[in-house]
Amino acid sequence: MQRLTWYAHRLRAMEAAEIAWRVHRVVGRCLPSRPLTDTQLVGPDLDWRGALERFRVAEGRPVLLGPERIDALTGTEPAAVTLAAADRVLEHRFTFFGYPEAALGPEIDWNHDPVGGIEWPNLPSHRIDHRTAPGDPKWIWELNRLQHLPWLAQAWLLTHDDRYAAEAFDQLDSWIAGNPPGRGIAWRGAFEAGIRAISVAVALQGLRYSPRLTVARFRTVVCMLAESARRCWAERSLYSSSNNHLIGELAGLATVALLLPDLRPSPRWERDAVTALCAEADRQILPDGGGAEQAVGYQVFTAELLLLVAEMLRRRDSYAPVLLTNAVTRSARYLAAVVGDHDPAPRYGDDDEGFALRLDPYPVRTVRDHLGLVGAVLGTPEAIRAGTLPPAAAWLALRTEARADAPTGSEPFGSFHARDGGLVVLRSGRRRITMDVGPLGYLSIAAHGHADALAVTLSADGRELVGHPGVTSYYGHPDWRAAHRGTRAHPTASVDGLDQSVIGGAFLWRQHARVRTHSVDIASGFVDAEHDGYLRLDEPVVHRRWLIAPPDRATAVVVDVFTGTGHHEFRTAWPLHPSLDARPVGCGHLVLRDGAPVLQLAYAASSGDPIRSEIRGDTDTNLGWWSHRLESRVPAWLVGSVVHATPPVALVTTLTPCGADEPVVSGLAVELHDAAITVRWHDGDGTHVHTLLPSNDPVPHNLIPTI
Repeated sequence: MQRLTWYAHRLRAMEAAEIAWRVHRVVGRCLPSRPLTDTQLVGPDLDWRGALERFRVAEGRPVLLGPERIDALTGTEPAAVTLAAADRVLEHRFTFFGYPEAALGPEIDWNHDPVGGIEWPNLPSHRIDHRTAPGDPKWIWELNRLQHLPWLAQAWLLTHDDRYAAEAFDQLDSWIAGNPPGRGIAWRGAFEAGIRAISVAVALQGLRYSPRLTVARFRTVVCMLAESARRCWAERSLYSSSNNHLIGELAGLATVALLLPDLRPSPRWERDAVTALCAEADRQILPDGGGAEQAVGYQVFTAELLLLVAEMLRRRDSYAPVLLTNAVTRSARYLAAVVGDHDPAPRYGDDDEGFALRLDPYPVRTVRDHLGLVGAVLGTPEAIRAGTLPPAAAWLALRTEARADAPTGSEPFGSFHARDGGLVVLRSGRRRITMDVGPLGYLSIAAHGHADALAVTLSADGRELVGHPGVTSYYGHPDWRAAHRGTRAHPTASVDGLDQSVIGGAFLWRQHARVRTHSVDIASGFVDAEHDGYLRLDEPVVHRRWLIAPPDRATAVVVDVFTGTGHHEFRTAWPLHPSLDARPVGCGHLVLRDGAPVLQLAYAASSGDPIRSEIRGDTDTNLGWWSHRLESRVPAWLVGSVVHATPPVALVTTLTPCGADEPVVSGLAVELHDAAITVRWHDGDGTHVHTLLPSNDPVPHNLIPTI
């Protein structure tokens, strides 16, 4: 019944054309078919020996991995970390996400997950339902992406030790023999084929001078890549699924076409892939540089896929399509503006730690490492300034020397409003506050968005205080995922403990909360927005939030007003970084790091004193956790306030970064009048009275001067 419910929700997210397209695909799979022959895949007259020779000398194709940089890399840290990673691969030791390391034994079983103890079935791929399977398909997919093969190629280039080439080719032989096209979990979806094709094609290029690359082996690997490319186009993600998956499929198609131009379909594959990628770059990287999926991890992943294709085209043709490079550049400028010179990376939305191409063994691509890579390839000044260089940048080795001429940072990154992405960033000294006024996610299913409308985060001195608690899980712990996508886990407000948007499945929202921004005044540090997510209730409610964070004051004020009918529970939530402790103090919480105060939160309500709320590591609700890696979590305080009342009702929270000897907020109160909301408090800057005049028009706010 649960599965039928999911299908019903998924159908409602589709237009008629998508339903017809999916029916056509299902019917096509049911018809008898035979695997394509090598001739059908690559063309009838391919001279395989000549094709291998042209591959070795890189005739008519770009080079991403070869011996050209070895002298400069020998003895460096990037070389050392790559060799260490390759040595672990020689021992068949793999670590993915937050799971423990797995030793796979002398012969790798590509369908066995030793962490979950799962043997994935040898069935036609479309018959494997990864959504209802007992194991976590992410682990087995990660192994089958073969993203470790480039490390073996890099190690062989550095050392000419035949063990690395032998291992790479043995694994490729084993994988191809054990995973015929269209069978097993590894071929479940064109996306997996596309990401894997990138790694295999680049690794093969790195190993092109190895004596172990015989004509017969070259033919076998190339035919597998050709089949992958064919599936990337024929089975690409369309309609409501055309998010980062489509980018990955197109990037895989382009990589095969560019690195193997001798194949008869390659010119058409390249044309189709690049044309579609240029269109998707404009859709999925918004005009202000934000990611359309409302998920930072997927924005980084998407941008690096676009960067990979753009760089291959530039290396071959001496130029790259501006639609690709412009998308990567505006994404980098946006991310650089968010992280600035010292602020922590944003954590909104999903993140599955995906890589376009792994030229170093770092377990995750941080925002700053991503910016360093973009800076090395494109020379984007903001990316160079805000980024850090991962080892992968040394292998690409284009503009790493440009960092010496990078901007000094004399002009600090400032406050801004990204209207398309829906993020407001307010800076004052070493304090950064963000407020989410954007949509839930991308397309009708918003697969990777979280129900965090109007969320407010706070960092100070480059360290996170209040933030998004992370993803926790995709498939391994469905209850973790449901909680961390939900509203109560995020720094926003909820009604009756319900999510602002309605979940339809693990990667499906069937009803989206819509945000309306009334006013943003960057200079005075003011944001006014609301969402309609709770209008679906039998007794509907509208949630409106004001953020008041003047740059010349230490205290930021968040005013949540709920209007509507009925009697409800209204709750604010403030997830604290796991390095912090929280103690109830007065009408709020005092937050400490290593025993020293760093933040005070105070609460008040218009309907009487609110109840303080604090949760840490709760296994029943799965609240009070923080996730640094997928499939892992650690306890962290989730504090806030709760009131049970009939609307209209106002909840107010003050957030004051503080030191051990600094005065705290006192006398906090909020009053609702017919046409105004008045907030009063006293702190180290004096006594303050702020009066808000709610209006449905985007007019400037009114503030009564400090008394």
